[in-house]
Amino acid sequence: MAVGWLAVLQLVPWTDVIKNAPKVADGAKKLWQTVGNKTPPSAETTGTGVPPSPEGQAIAALQARVLTLENATQDLHEQMLASSELIKSLAEQNTQLIRRAEVNRLRLLALASVTAVVAVAAVIGLTLSLAGP
Repeated sequence: MAVGWLAVLQLVPWTDVIKNAPKVADGAKKLWQTVGNKTPPSAETTGTGVPPSPEGQAIAALQARVLTLENATQDLHEQMLASSELIKSLAEQNTQLIRRAEVNRLRLLALASVTAVVAVAAVIGLTLSLAGP
C-alpha cells in the first residue's frame, strides 16, 4: 500500500506545486476580498395586500415570485460567502503544507548526506582496520 502512495507522490511535480503555492493563496485572498465586499441583495417587501382585480392579482403573484427569487438569491449569496471563505482557508493551509514539505525535503537531503558521509567513513575505517598496522 505504501508503495502505491510513493509512486503517486513521485508523479507530483513538486517544484511546480511549490512555485505556484503563493499564487494560489493570493488568488484565494482576492476571491475572498471580492466576494466579502459585495453587499447581499436586499429583500424588500411590499405590504399592499391582495388587490381585487385580475391584473392586481397577477401583479401580486409576480411580486410573490420576485420575493421568493430574492430569498433564493440571498441564500446563494450566503453560500458563496461561505464557499469563498473555505477556499481561502484551504489555500492558506495548502501554502503551509507546501512550506513544511519543502523544509522536510531539505532536512531529508541533509540527513541523507550525513548518512552517506558516515557510511563512507565507516567503510574507510573498516578497510584500514582490516588492512592492519
